[in-house]
Amino acid sequence: MIKFLFPTLFAFVTTIILVLLAIKFFPKWGLMDRPNKYGLKRKPIPYYGGLVLVVVFVLSTIIFVHVDIHVIGLLIGALLIASISFLDDLFDVSPWIRLFVQFLAALTIVISGIGISSISNPLGPDIILDQFGVEFPLGNIVVQITLLADLFTIVWIVLIVNTMNFLDGLNGLVSGVSFIAALTFFALSIGDYNVIDQTTIATLAVIIAGSTFAFWLFDFHPAKILMGDTGSMFLGFLIAVSAIYSGGKVATAFLVLGFPILDTFWVVTRRIAHGKSPMQGDLKHLHHRLLEVGLTERKALLLIYALCAFFGGSAIFLGTTQKLFLMIAMGLLMVIMATIIVFYGVRRLKKL
Repeated sequence: MIKFLFPTLFAFVTTIILVLLAIKFFPKWGLMDRPNKYGLKRKPIPYYGGLVLVVVFVLSTIIFVHVDIHVIGLLIGALLIASISFLDDLFDVSPWIRLFVQFLAALTIVISGIGISSISNPLGPDIILDQFGVEFPLGNIVVQITLLADLFTIVWIVLIVNTMNFLDGLNGLVSGVSFIAALTFFALSIGDYNVIDQTTIATLAVIIAGSTFAFWLFDFHPAKILMGDTGSMFLGFLIAVSAIYSGGKVATAFLVLGFPILDTFWVVTRRIAHGKSPMQGDLKHLHHRLLEVGLTERKALLLIYALCAFFGGSAIFLGTTQKLFLMIAMGLLMVIMATIIVFYGVRRLKKL
């Protein structure tokens, strides 16, 4: 365990230092948010804090992780996501351009050889995704294309990237959930260490955990700095790839991010049903609804943290069948919460 201590501390301390520098210099450089754009009546806060997370992750990975074709693919894809997200924070890039770049970043992961070869089936044999494929040379490496496995990988990555972006509606929400997810992946990797060498993903997980926890200290309500899309999409990409790196942890990732994922599906479906673009932002996400029924920002944050930690932590100790039942329980709990939120929301409107 001691070998994971140094990358954790390095990521944590470096993030603290860079965030303090950002808080000092970003206002001088005009790197501030625009509260008036969203009808918020407060002073601007240093924005683009996601740049700190990008710098810390890249630097920590180069120092502490053995750089192979998989890690190179991860870094290239992550920098693609960070670049388009930073441009979006600056200039409001078209959602379809962002989606295209997300596809390219996911494709980079596929080409580097990271992906899901099978999905555990609690009702029978595993579902094999890479049975059929073709190979072709690319320089000194051989790239293997497996349609089902690669398609699943791309859809998974794009889904989680956008889920984390949609989640970024309360200060500290993305950084806190990312910290919980990273700790969960680390614990799971250590548990699998005797079966498959999980050193790389375990190290990446503690780097993410160290940096996100340090950023959370400044990001938690009331925030002193915001990460913007640069940070939320970047972290979404890292979490998505971590779930499929060195053996699939998709079920665990789904349980950690279950509520945000279900919320994303609900919000996108509602937008399409109302004739709106699924990429058009609004204030109808789960965390917004919790505020509408009377929870403070801190209570809403703590509730979502607790749910993510409970379901993610439980997944570490459960088998495939038990995880399926836990997913069903999560779905039922989401329905119950939605019903309660709608009920109390209607009552509050009537009182007004």
